[in-house]
Amino acid sequence: MDNIKLEYEELIAKIKYHMDRYYNQDEPEISDYEYDQLMIRLKEIEKENPEIIKVDSPTQIIGGTVKREAGVTVEHNVPMLSIQDVFSKEDVLEWVHEVRSMHPDALFDVEHKIDGLSMSIRYDNGELIMAETRGDGLIGEDVTPNALVIPDVVKKLKTVSDYLEVRGEVYMSHEDFDKVNEKQEMLGKKTFANPRNCAAGTLRQLDSKMVKERGLSMFIFNVQAGNDEITASHHNGLELLHKNEKMKTVPSFLCKTDEEILARIDEIGEKRGEYPYDIDGAVIKIDQVAYRDDFPAGSKYSAGHIAYKYPPEEKEAVITDIELSVGMTGRINPTAIFTPIRLCGTTVSRATLHNQDFIDKLGIGIGETVLVYKSGEIIPKIKAVVKEKHPDGAEVYKIPNVCPICGSPAVREEDTADIKCTSEDCPAKLIRRVVNFVGRDAMDIKGFGEEYVKALIDEGYLKNIADIFVLKDHRDELIAKGIIGKEKNTDKILGVIENAKNNEPNRLISGLSIPNVGRTSARTLMKHFDSIDALMNASVEELTGVDDVGETTASDIYNFFHKESNMELIKRLKEYGVNMEAEKVETSSELAGMTFVITGDVTHFKNRNELVAFIEAHGGKAAGSVSKKTTALINNDVTSNSGKNKKAKDLGVEIISEETFLERVLNK
Repeated sequence: MDNIKLEYEELIAKIKYHMDRYYNQDEPEISDYEYDQLMIRLKEIEKENPEIIKVDSPTQIIGGTVKREAGVTVEHNVPMLSIQDVFSKEDVLEWVHEVRSMHPDALFDVEHKIDGLSMSIRYDNGELIMAETRGDGLIGEDVTPNALVIPDVVKKLKTVSDYLEVRGEVYMSHEDFDKVNEKQEMLGKKTFANPRNCAAGTLRQLDSKMVKERGLSMFIFNVQAGNDEITASHHNGLELLHKNEKMKTVPSFLCKTDEEILARIDEIGEKRGEYPYDIDGAVIKIDQVAYRDDFPAGSKYSAGHIAYKYPPEEKEAVITDIELSVGMTGRINPTAIFTPIRLCGTTVSRATLHNQDFIDKLGIGIGETVLVYKSGEIIPKIKAVVKEKHPDGAEVYKIPNVCPICGSPAVREEDTADIKCTSEDCPAKLIRRVVNFVGRDAMDIKGFGEEYVKALIDEGYLKNIADIFVLKDHRDELIAKGIIGKEKNTDKILGVIENAKNNEPNRLISGLSIPNVGRTSARTLMKHFDSIDALMNASVEELTGVDDVGETTASDIYNFFHKESNMELIKRLKEYGVNMEAEKVETSSELAGMTFVITGDVTHFKNRNELVAFIEAHGGKAAGSVSKKTTALINNDVTSNSGKNKKAKDLGVEIISEETFLERVLNK
């Protein structure tokens, strides 16, 4: 049971991390399929062990949060909940039969599950009065100005005068997505991973001109509230809105029998590569809306429908080349180049080969036909070699024993699958290290892009990271050569570099390219140690005493700081005035053992982060969601019916204003 609980806690943490990447940051790191597998396992554990279910488990909450910077928040008239996913047709029919057991005359709509961002639109007296994103399901963002520039959004109704609320999916077509990424590349900006990310990020923009420029589309897929004529039958309601109001409604097929339902699911799946937009499943809904409330799916999922998720799409391609690149640790990374194919709505022609073991296991070589898949819609992967199409003379590819960049010897590290360049002076290593150092998750030296890094290395100005802080000594030369722009841009970048010296040392740690140490672990380390010197002098045993630092990471940190070249690097950074001391925060214990959740605006602090810091400085903890463990919910509008307020009331958690909170702390 202890092992089950441990696995359960780890799954919750992992899934919440990926929920945040997907819903809030629009930058998922894993595919839909991989995410679904995590959720399936979590549900299995909860089904077998219901006594350990947490109220904030990903199965109980909706993934999104409200981004206040995107606009004004709004409480939904009708909650915007998720759809319960199923992964087999047997599960679909089990649900259908359950519905029929209570309502033998039930009909079912089978629809495209568009892969985008949900938005509800409210109309009153025929006028569009509000458009809102899903947010956390109870509170979303008011994005009305952005909705008004989406061509598919009907601004004024002709036949409906009473209140109407519809929900749909905002998405980006493949054509518009390709145009946006082409422009991003021309401007030297980061491209979007897929249409869904681009659509979600665009809809949350404060500038509606950008929304209009990028070209968003929308399908209406549900009537949230309206008159009886529109809400009695889901299928007829959508048809009426499409016919009378010219609303663009989701492709929907009304079915009666099991055979019709499965046939439509298969048809949608077989054609998903032909649609001008991405889908990530098929939705099956009870057509008679009144029947839906008889089949509630919990606080997270709306009643009366399920979503069938298709297995990963696969296609054959021929490998035409294998490219090699070198990472900042010297690791040689092989990438397969293959004949372009269309998968999940995007054209792909590249996939990582990971390492020599992976290549050997699958028998990959130039000229081989391989099966490529996209689990979800994120990263293409090679599944297998099609042995029946093995070409004569083709051989399994071998990564050479020399670096493809500098020609130095490359060797396989003991007990790993990595082949690395042995030269410390390899330009590829330096480029990656500097790019990582100046990046947003590290020293955050804005405007210092990869092209500038390459140019400065080529011109001999950067031989290691520390050289960044002496670029100011070459100001006139840099301006004369135009390496990082003209006088104004050069001075701007040099100024940002100078200011970066004052960064908290966790940013420096994150930028040093220590194996297995990223932004989160760097913060954890600097909470434990009060300076870079203290960290450098720590033993492996002391390092493993830090939360979430295992033996491997501890050894990597120890070895990094005991390498002569890195000791010299830190010495130079000190000489140039880079901050090595963590800010000392005095802590007390007034709030020890207490956990607080913050919602709404703050008035006594600049922002919520300051209030969080105040709570932590007094020994308490700040959480993102209300649970039974919450001591109090801090909300200056204690009478509101916000989602967090409702949950706090349901759980018996006290709701207090910021002023009341401060009075209690300061009067203790």
